Amino acid sequence: MKKVILVICLAFGFSQISNAQLAFGVKAGINYNSNSIENVSQDVFGGAKSKTGFHAGIWTRLKVPVLGLYIRPELVYTNLENEIVYTAPGAVIGEVTSHTFQKIDIPVLLGKKIFGIGNVFIGPSFQYILDSDFDVDTISSIDSKGFTMGLQFGGGVEFGKLGIDIRWERAFSGVGSSFVNNVAQNVNYDTRINQIIIGLSIKL
Repeated sequence: MKKVILVICLAFGFSQISNAQLAFGVKAGINYNSNSIENVSQDVFGGAKSKTGFHAGIWTRLKVPVLGLYIRPELVYTNLENEIVYTAPGAVIGEVTSHTFQKIDIPVLLGKKIFGIGNVFIGPSFQYILDSDFDVDTISSIDSKGFTMGLQFGGGVEFGKLGIDIRWERAFSGVGSSFVNNVAQNVNYDTRINQIIIGLSIKL
């Protein structure tokens, strides 16, 4: 009987610790991406302008005992977009197109609470490229799939279950991409992410 009571007490205590140490929720927000096209094998791009993108995902946060720190892994879908002028081979005037870029982000952030409601954080962001596209018919067979890694850091505030943060992200390396133009030439370029991220999170 004593063993049963001990097991029940331990289970209850563990559940209380888990509830106190672990949190999870959902998040969404906007992304402002700078020109992400670099090292183009042919001189076909110009006049790039950044456009606002968006993200949405889930997060969890685990407190690190004693140190006063926490670990916050996230799983986030991100859609980015640039406006760019593309001049096809043989064309005199370029045409404006949008370069859209979708990826899955897995940031693993190490953070610390400050002043009760604030927090700062930093950590790597592991990224899987889902797809990219241009909205002109003279570009086809676009390939930008692969893994890359970047760094995120920033800070935010929390009011009860609601939180808002701003962070900066920079990829450590570019993603090798390519497409086929209107004269069947293969054009290679790099996609490198450099963005400001504003997010709103809700604790569930």
